[in-house]
Parts: sequence; C-alpha cells; structure tokens
Amino acid sequence: MKSFQSDPFKGTFGSLENLADKISDVLSCPVTIEDQNHRLLAYSTHEDGTDPARIATIIGRRVPEKVVNSLWKDGVIPRLQESDDPVRVGTIQNVGLGDRVAVSIRKNNEVLGYIWVLEVQKQLTSDDMQLLKLAAASAKSQLLQMQIGTKKKEENRQELFWKMLTGNLPQEEHILEKLHELNILPVLPAAVFILQLEEEITPAIEKDILYLAAVNQKINVLLSAADANQMLLLASPVGKEPPLELAKSFVESFFTLMKERFSVSDIKAAYGSLVSSFSNVEKSYKEASSVLAVQEKLGGETLTLNGYHELGIYQFLDAIYEKQQRQSYHNEMIKTLREYDRQHKTELYHTLETYLTLDENLNKASEVLHIHMNTLLYRLKRISELTNIDMKSPHQKIMIYLDFKMNRLFKQERL
Repeated sequence: MKSFQSDPFKGTFGSLENLADKISDVLSCPVTIEDQNHRLLAYSTHEDGTDPARIATIIGRRVPEKVVNSLWKDGVIPRLQESDDPVRVGTIQNVGLGDRVAVSIRKNNEVLGYIWVLEVQKQLTSDDMQLLKLAAASAKSQLLQMQIGTKKKEENRQELFWKMLTGNLPQEEHILEKLHELNILPVLPAAVFILQLEEEITPAIEKDILYLAAVNQKINVLLSAADANQMLLLASPVGKEPPLELAKSFVESFFTLMKERFSVSDIKAAYGSLVSSFSNVEKSYKEASSVLAVQEKLGGETLTLNGYHELGIYQFLDAIYEKQQRQSYHNEMIKTLREYDRQHKTELYHTLETYLTLDENLNKASEVLHIHMNTLLYRLKRISELTNIDMKSPHQKIMIYLDFKMNRLFKQERL
C-alpha cells in the first residue's frame, strides 16, 4: 500500500455517521456503510448526487434484495469477501445501481461490513483507493466497538429462545419484558422455522444461514439458535403478500441460494403455524418438528410440504394411529397383500401404495414403478381380486391410503 504522510481517518470519530461524512469529504463522493448482512449502519449527508439503489437503501435501512442478488451474480460480493482490496462495480441499470467502489471491513478473515462509495461526479483514483482501505481500517475499530457485549447478548437471546421453544416461559408479559431487555421488536404473527442440514451446523454455516435470512427480506428473524444439524428461527413474515406465502417463498429461495452461494445442498425445511402470541411458540415448534418427521419417513412425496398447514390429513395421523392401537385394529387388505407378496415374490403392496399416492394417475404410477401400463393394470386387477377392495369407493381407498402412510410413519417401513 502506498504510504500517506497523514491518515485522514486516524483518530476517534464518535460515530459511524461522522466517519461516513469524513470519508465523503476526503473522497468527494457519497458514502454508505453497511454491516455484513447489508443492513445500513451509516451514510454521508453532505452530497447532492445519488442513485435509486442508494435511496432505497437509506429509506429501507438495508440494501434491497434485488441489488444484493445482482451483486452476487456479478461476482462482486464473493470478491469483497475474499479480499480487502477495493472492488469497482459498474452500473447495473435494472436494479438502479450506478458506478461505485466498495471495500470490505475486515477483522482477519471475517467480514464485519462494507463501505460503498458512489462515483457520481468523479471516478476514484488509485490514491483514492488506498485512502478507502485506510477508511475501512478505521471503520473496523468502530464496528468492533459496536460488537462489545454482542456475544453475551446473543447467549441471552438463545437462552430466551430455548425457554420459549420448550414452554418454560409461558407468561406472555414475561416474554415481552425479556424481548424489550434484549432490544428485540416483538413482531407478530411469527412462526418457528427449522432448517435441517445433513452435517452439523458450524459457526460459519450458521452465519451463512442468518445472512440469507437477512438478505431475503421475506422474513424478519427475531431469535435464532443452532442445534446439532438444525438451525431454528423465530421469524415474522414481512411484505404485502399473505404471510404463509412469504414463509413458503423464503424456504424455496433458501434451498436455491444455499446451494448456489455456499455449496450446501440436501436441506430439509419446515415451519409451524403462525402464532399471535409468543407464549404459543412451543406449539409452532412442535408443528415444524412434525413436518420434518413426515418428510423424513415418507420421503420424496412430502419434501415439498414445508408448512404445517400443508400437511392436510398428515396432521392427524398420530391421533388416528393411537386409536387404532387402542382398538388393536389391523387392515386386513394390507395384511393380505403383504402375505401374497411374501409368498409369490410380487410387489402388489408397493404398487397399490404408489398408485394411491399419485392420485390414481396410471401414467405417473407406471413411470415411478418402472413398469408398462398394462402390467400396472394387471396388478391392480389382481389386487382387487385378492382384497375385494372396490377401486371406485373413495371410503375404502382413503382408509387403505391412510394405513399405508401410518405404516410408514409409525412402523418405520421404507418401501
């Protein structure tokens, strides 16, 4: 780095706002300072020029999602995360982004935030770029000071969250008091999200998950906690769309972005119902857990069912199963098919379950079973002969379908 006789950013500025104004004065350009999740921390106030992306950032107190996505696609954010050198960013008209230069604020390999300099009336010179690196060093000190006590606060937040999840803090007034102490805005309705990975969630992966949740801007995360291979979020949907649609949209984009940006796949996700009081967080958590249980035991056919409200009849299978157990109930049709398959090395049980699961669609069922449609029709005819099931009776078909699913859910059957 070129040495300067005096560092204009040396010393104490009292606040990030003062530092942003100083950077703007030195470089003669508008400046914004963001945290690592692209939330606005400070912006300079002594300039005339700007662009739509900067205006939206200041109004919304965070960088718009469409801008962040464009910066990822153009490789800007990956470069900022890998280096402490300033990165020049060209105009991206479709998101209202004008020419600018960005630099990451770093502590060793950890990115604490970013400084963005909008090139309105001038283009930064090589000397300006070096000055910007000095500004990032000064901002690092400011951000580290802001983080003092953050770890302890996070521990307190996680403790509060676990008490809510386990029903150990049932009084709404007490919960609201704790949220106030932790400077958490008590936004309702909210739901518990469970994001489950194949591997244990490390601090780095936890940071990536929270980053995507913050940038996504479809949910507002109030509390979070990592538990083995699960990330738990208490979040409130944000936006004009129906809340459950926002929750579903977040989950779908989460799958895509975790794979694209952080090379993490094989993820399961679930969320409970939206609750209107924090004393019901335990209920939402149990519902999200039940969604995961259905996904894990029933497999591919249920992986797209993420919300508890999407489970339909699956919500009540445990109650039906308990009643069947009390009454020593057994489905004789299923028993007959199993015995026939065992004796004749056939697959009538699996055939009927697949056929009913696919809503009696012959084409899809034959494709999934890897058999010719004539073979499928023969099997269905044989099933009717053996069991006397009436394929035109919805009552019989619904009951046998439910028994298939309960066998999978509660008897650990995998077909």
